[in-house]
Order: sequence, then C-alpha cells, then structure tokens
Amino acid sequence: MSGESEGFSIAEMMFHHTADAHELDFGGYIIHLPRWEPVHIGSMAIDLSPTRHVVFLVLAAIIVVALMWTTANGVEKARKAGVPPKGFAGMMEMVVLYVRNEIAIANIGEEEGRRWAPFIMTLFFLILVSNFLGLIPFGSSPTGNLAMTGALAFIVLLAIEIGGMFKLGFKGYMGTIFPHVEGLHGFGAVAMSIGMAPIEVLSKLVKPFALAVRLFGNMVAGHFVLLSLFGIVFMFSGLGLIGSGGIALITGAVVVGIMFLELIVALLQAYVFALLSAVFIGMMQHEH
Repeated sequence: MSGESEGFSIAEMMFHHTADAHELDFGGYIIHLPRWEPVHIGSMAIDLSPTRHVVFLVLAAIIVVALMWTTANGVEKARKAGVPPKGFAGMMEMVVLYVRNEIAIANIGEEEGRRWAPFIMTLFFLILVSNFLGLIPFGSSPTGNLAMTGALAFIVLLAIEIGGMFKLGFKGYMGTIFPHVEGLHGFGAVAMSIGMAPIEVLSKLVKPFALAVRLFGNMVAGHFVLLSLFGIVFMFSGLGLIGSGGIALITGAVVVGIMFLELIVALLQAYVFALLSAVFIGMMQHEH
C-alpha cells in the first residue's frame, strides 16, 4: 500500500505540517507572509523574509514574556499582602525555583549558578512554549526547525566559551584547549598538549551540535508519529474500511495516548536542553 488514497498522501500531510513555509495555514485559510529582497553579503544572498516558524517563534517569545510578567505581578501582590503566592503565580514560582535551584545552581555552583539562572530559565521556557505550540491545532513548532535549534545551540556555545574565558582568565581558558598532562614534562608535555588541542576543540563543538540535533530530532519524530496515526484514519476512510473495522475509534484512542506522550516529550526536551546547557557551562566555569 503506498499510503495514498483518492489523492490523499500521508507523507504530503506530514511534510506540510512540519516543513517551514512563507505562509500560515489555518485549515484552508491561508495567510501569505511578506517576502523581502534578499540581503547580499559578497556573493552570498540571505533571505530574511518571515516564515511560519519565525512567526511561531516570535509568538512563543511573547507568550513567555506574558507568563513571566503575570507571574511577577502575582508574586509581588502576594508578598505585599504577606501571604504565599497562589494559583498560577504560585505554580510558576515553583517551576522557576526548581529550574534555578535544581538545574542552574546544582550544576554551575551557588554564586555562578545564580548569575546564569536567568539565561537557563529563558532557554527552558522558550523551548517549552515552542514545543507546545506544535501540538495545538494549526500550530507549528519552531524547535522542529534545525536552524532554530542550531541558533539556540550556538548561543549556548558562546555562553560556555565566553563565560569560561571571563571566569578562568585567558591563561586558564587556553588550558582547556592545550591541557597539561600530569607527570609529563619538557618536550613530551608540549607535544601531548599540542596533540590534544584538536580533540579539545572538537569536543567544544560536539556539545552544541548534540544539543541542536537532539532537540530537533525528537520534536520532528514526535510530529511524524502523530501525523502518521492521523493519516491512517483518512487512508482507511478512503478505502471504505473506517466503519467496518472501527479504525477511527482505535486510531483516535492511540493518537490521544501519543498526544499525552508528546506533552511529556515536549517538557522533557526543554528540561534536557536546559540541564545540559547548565552542565556544560558549569564544566567550563571550574578549571578542574
């Protein structure tokens, strides 16, 4: 069976939902996004026109700002009243404190962790909201775009290396590239230090690469599974088997279960990205 029935293609549906585009599709109502002239840098042309993933990324950022602003107001009102925050503000405060204490401070250190906590929390909430946007009807997940996850990973790379240079100093930072091997002296120590340098540089690049690919792969794979199950309903409907076999009821139940699993995956991937970012920053902040 090719997966197509009466003009319907499961593969086309999956790629239409997950791929980026210069339009927003709300169930047949199409909004075409503006197209701008490419910016030319030498022989390279860069298209800065907004796309679907860019729109939902901006939306995710606005939602995060609104959530934090609402939470801050709720916590401030509770403090003025001399009572602990309740409801939404209390729940968000609990999440913020967990990210600060159990992710940032636990992996970076008390003093450094408090300074890096806002950055780690920004990563966590932005990725979390972006993941959730891909699970709503007609939504799209910016984290299903390798350019998005790659940009986040590149920012983390800059934070790791620049933060490490400020903390360790130039000499200490260069020691992370040209390590000194205990027990070696003279020419042997120099040769080993130079020989290890390419491996150390590669390890610095592998960390953000793993962050980008892990987040991108998990989000895209989850959408493919969900859309494949949805596509089974349409495929069997076109073959006239949906009523006799009860495939719609069975597939619907499976999709609901997978959707709950995707909610957990969306939360887990935001947690893992923030956790590994904190671990990598903490590793660079301490010379040993």
